[in-house]
Amino acid sequence: MPQKNILEMKGITIQFPGVKALDGVDFSLREGEIHSLLGENGAGKSTLIKCLTGVNRMDEGQILLDGREIRPSGPSQAMELGISTVFQEVNLCPNLSVAENIFVGRQPMKHGQINWREINSRAEELMSRFHLNIDVTRPLSYYSTAIQQMTSIARAVDVKAKILILDEPTSSLDENEVQLLFNVMRELRANGMGIIFITHFLDQIYAVSDRMTILRNGHLIGTYGINELGKVELVTKMVGKDMDVIFNLKRAEVPGDADYMLKAEHIGDASHVKDISITLKKGELVGFAGLLGSGRTETAEMLFGASRTVKGEIFVDGESITLRQPFDAIKARIAFCPEDRKRDGIIGDLSIRENIMLAVQSRKGFMHPMTKQEQTELADKYIKLLGIATPDCEKKAGELSGGNQQKVILARWMAAEPKILILDEPTRGIDIGAKAEIQRLMLEMCGEGVSVIFISSELDEIIRCSNRIIIMRDREKVAEVDGSSCTQQDILKIIAEGAA
Repeated sequence: MPQKNILEMKGITIQFPGVKALDGVDFSLREGEIHSLLGENGAGKSTLIKCLTGVNRMDEGQILLDGREIRPSGPSQAMELGISTVFQEVNLCPNLSVAENIFVGRQPMKHGQINWREINSRAEELMSRFHLNIDVTRPLSYYSTAIQQMTSIARAVDVKAKILILDEPTSSLDENEVQLLFNVMRELRANGMGIIFITHFLDQIYAVSDRMTILRNGHLIGTYGINELGKVELVTKMVGKDMDVIFNLKRAEVPGDADYMLKAEHIGDASHVKDISITLKKGELVGFAGLLGSGRTETAEMLFGASRTVKGEIFVDGESITLRQPFDAIKARIAFCPEDRKRDGIIGDLSIRENIMLAVQSRKGFMHPMTKQEQTELADKYIKLLGIATPDCEKKAGELSGGNQQKVILARWMAAEPKILILDEPTRGIDIGAKAEIQRLMLEMCGEGVSVIFISSELDEIIRCSNRIIIMRDREKVAEVDGSSCTQQDILKIIAEGAA
């Protein structure tokens, strides 16, 4: 007996100034189904979800929930109707306890006062459903991103949501945390909940989904059973190009006698990295591979002066330098795109122009300000060069998609003309087309003589781009391999065994 649709969105059309964000899109969700919503950044996924949750008003179309037409006026009313959303960036209160976050705004009362015993008891019961035995009275900030997302899901379960929307929930999780989330999703599906799953990780789509709907440029490409499309066909439909064309990348060529742009000899910090030595030639791309917590990010932060080295020596272009703070690195023409672009990279309330100018103006010194016309010309140059999707350089950076925000951060450092560029997870949480574009930009910069350190959790792109790969485990460098001859299995074996 076929499952019934709990949600039907018919002919959804949304027009923004100068662009039709959605053009007659249909989408349905069945009871007890995990349905992946796929497409590149700008395809219309977020717009469709915002329409369902009442953030965006549709110009045409109809939404049916259990056969009845609905028009939510905002996320609160959508939640009252049984539609709950968990976003990539957890929107909870880190200073409140886990239990308080689950029940905030709807605390059970007793004799006119909040019933803390019931709140904590019910929160423990909810989290135990997800096989999590945690202290729910601790502040949410005490726990990992995975636990914070489980808290959001627990809140949705407690309000008896019929539909759960998971927007890039796995982008900050390690493999074990992803499996924990998937187990919860499967349990909720078995209990009849409909789940809309948005992700850029192809393997995860096939691991957990029942159906998938593909959008491109605001149009519906199609809805398919999970076994109806292979990965190559899926990517081709998402991007409109063959996968071989997308990833037709050529690794940077580095002469054997190329000068060393960076040498770090036996550097370490107070707690995270014990002892590591790194070399980087002019125009070379060196990848850092390793599990979360292996010390990759901490090493990158030492090389940018964001954390202090307590031992060792760093040479840039043959000259010994001391990195007490990031400004010292910027003066030495070292650039750093951080792992958390929203927290440490983009300033969302500033325009694209202002974000791009930050590093350039820092190098020039604030006693020598650039005119607005000079800033606009430089920003427009890099908007065009990197293909940043925006009507102009005055748009707020926080309003851009993840892939375009990453391009703005790249533009900031490209404009500063670095000798060394450190990229920490620059392709995380962005679509396949944007990934390929950023990888292509990295390799083009290598061709122009920039030396690149590239950190990624995705081994296939590390191998695709790197001349050499440094493998880290337990905050130490355990091996160094040739990027052109190693395989994912080689790297995984070294990570598992801890030695080359």
